[in-house]
Amino acid sequence: MSRWKLAYHANCWGPLGGHPVGVTSIGQLNYMTFADMRPAFLDIARAGYEGVEIFDGNLMSYADDKNALKALLSETGLTLLAVYAGANLIFEDVLEEELNRIDAVAALAAEFSVPHFVVGGGARRRSGPRPDDYKKTAAGLERVATIAREHGLAPHYHPHLSTLAETPEEIAQIFGETGIGFCPDTAHLAGAGGDPAALIREYKDRISYVHLKGLQREPFGFTPLDEGDLDIAAIIDVLKEVGFSGWVATELDAWSDPFEGATRSKAFLDKVAG
Repeated sequence: MSRWKLAYHANCWGPLGGHPVGVTSIGQLNYMTFADMRPAFLDIARAGYEGVEIFDGNLMSYADDKNALKALLSETGLTLLAVYAGANLIFEDVLEEELNRIDAVAALAAEFSVPHFVVGGGARRRSGPRPDDYKKTAAGLERVATIAREHGLAPHYHPHLSTLAETPEEIAQIFGETGIGFCPDTAHLAGAGGDPAALIREYKDRISYVHLKGLQREPFGFTPLDEGDLDIAAIIDVLKEVGFSGWVATELDAWSDPFEGATRSKAFLDKVAG
């Protein structure tokens, strides 16, 4: 049995993408898993997890039928632990639309007593970052953090491949301008050339929620925790070393058998995180 409460992200029970309306109306550009959440929640509970994280678009799909989500959580016994959203943050003309969207998501999350709000982003321009993009991202994150806290959620920044926060140097540049919490994702940090264990040590005071994910470097792909090239056990040792006591969420962006992937990661955590 793990020393931490364990959650799983419901993202790999269907294709991932953005809400299609968001292509022409950025205020609707939520992340989505294009699948019924019921099989995902049932599998996550059956695998032995206590909590679940979902994308903002999946949460908002229940905005007009909140009782359906409440019933699903009651049936499975899962805690709706976190909601994940993304934002460009660097484009001033659309920033207010993005923040209004985040406010709506956080408000709905608060109705379900969700404790954690996770955001990824800081757009990486096709032509490459401009000097002030990092400051704009940090300023946007400060506003996201304020919105989340106003709704009673703890805000976390999730450095992510393909955004401005890939490498340790880029993460440091953004964190130097904002006090938002840090949700480390082991696979994304390592995939950008960082050392997840070292980054956890460096930013331990910002961390109250963690994403664990395995990484296979060649060919590139995310894996359950018992597979791949990352020494997840060593990362878990560092979490113990720094006194981490929050929730740990495992995720896979895609996996052919989502329940099998969730079960394997849960067995691994029960073995090494005791």
